[in-house]
Amino acid sequence: MSYRSINRFRKAHRFLGLFIGIQFLFWTISGLYFSWTDIDEIHGDHYRKEAKQSSVIPAALFPDSLLHKLPFPLHRIESKVFGEEVLLWVNDSVLIHPKNANVQAEISEEQALWVVKENVLPQYQAQQIERITAVGPHDEYRGRPLPAYRIELSGEGAPVAYVDAKSGAFQRIRHRQWRWFDFLWMTHTMDYQGRDNFNTLLLRVFSLLGLITVLSGFALAYVTSTWRRKKN
Repeated sequence: MSYRSINRFRKAHRFLGLFIGIQFLFWTISGLYFSWTDIDEIHGDHYRKEAKQSSVIPAALFPDSLLHKLPFPLHRIESKVFGEEVLLWVNDSVLIHPKNANVQAEISEEQALWVVKENVLPQYQAQQIERITAVGPHDEYRGRPLPAYRIELSGEGAPVAYVDAKSGAFQRIRHRQWRWFDFLWMTHTMDYQGRDNFNTLLLRVFSLLGLITVLSGFALAYVTSTWRRKKN
């Protein structure tokens, strides 16, 4: 191979390296972060109390005096305790009062705070609560049930708890470490919308270019090697 051809090959390799170098840097940094972090901490388990088993009530035990008041057939009942008040989560769709079968569309702020108190360690106190009805595609609560209550907690890492307003179920805790994980995961998968799509065209193109860059580096090392020139 002539010197001119080798020089062109070297320039092409350098251009490819500069073009995908930033993405390679993100892949490396995110990979290091993932390998050095505890996934349970990312999930926020260190903020939470031990999970309690939900209490499912057989539909056959539902009082006949209230059964006829329901506007739908009964399939599944789960009890929800909010302090001294108990509600029934029926058919995974609606909350009702066990005494009169009245439907409660959503839990209140006070009930949401009780859910947080029952699920989060006592050193992390609720600071502020708001009801949210919509989130953006990059929001930390994306893909979860809405409407919901967003409760900011005290403590290191700026933790935020989320409670489903319709069912009263504790959903997630998000905190600073999780937010870094989410950002780096986005750069790792190159899915800048939903984060979890490994089949994006962008990822495929950069993966292919990365392979070409590595192979071109090996080829360049071969054609410019001292032992090869001496042999020739």
